[in-house]
Amino acid sequence: MTARVVIVTGTNTGVGKTVATATLASRARTNGERVSVVKPVQTGTADGDCDAAEIHRLTGIEVHELTRLEEPLAPDTAARRAGVEIPAVAAYVPTISALARAHDLVLVEGAGGLLVRLDTGGGTLLDLADALRTAGVTTSFVVVTAAGLGTLNHTELTVAALRARGYEPDGLIIGSWPDDPGLAERCNRVDLPRVTGVPLLFGIPEGIDNHSQHL
Repeated sequence: MTARVVIVTGTNTGVGKTVATATLASRARTNGERVSVVKPVQTGTADGDCDAAEIHRLTGIEVHELTRLEEPLAPDTAARRAGVEIPAVAAYVPTISALARAHDLVLVEGAGGLLVRLDTGGGTLLDLADALRTAGVTTSFVVVTAAGLGTLNHTELTVAALRARGYEPDGLIIGSWPDDPGLAERCNRVDLPRVTGVPLLFGIPEGIDNHSQHL
């Protein structure tokens, strides 16, 4: 039986997708599921960025990193500046499909926001999801969002883009919930599910990635 594939996307870069992915992986493993994690494209490796290594540090789960680019830019920009060709998003489908056949859950962490171009042909996470769906793989999305001002607009735009392509998000995750939330954060926690119609799954305490050995 093929596992479900959940794509973890964000409303922007730096909203907490990596820790959210690690948290979802850890929870599923605690529930007895066989879990695998995929990072299709990692940029910023020259600066030491490695979401795969961070997820492994937090969970102990093996993470499959498929494409690496040195500069901390959108993947298509980083590839163009480096003068290299990177795989089209559809090229990741066989690897993800094989992992899905061997696990109960495969988590796929995106790069930046939903419409960031992951290849030089303009392919996005939505295109990867479409390719997986065409291959018969059950695919859904979780949206990681910020807590502060601006998050309602960013989250509504992301959810609208998903729905326009036929995907109803499984839920929202606030990627970094402050220890002392202000008025905007407290209101947003109520308003995010209200304005999007998507349930809020949980919020991740601010700084948990710096304080945790394992989730």
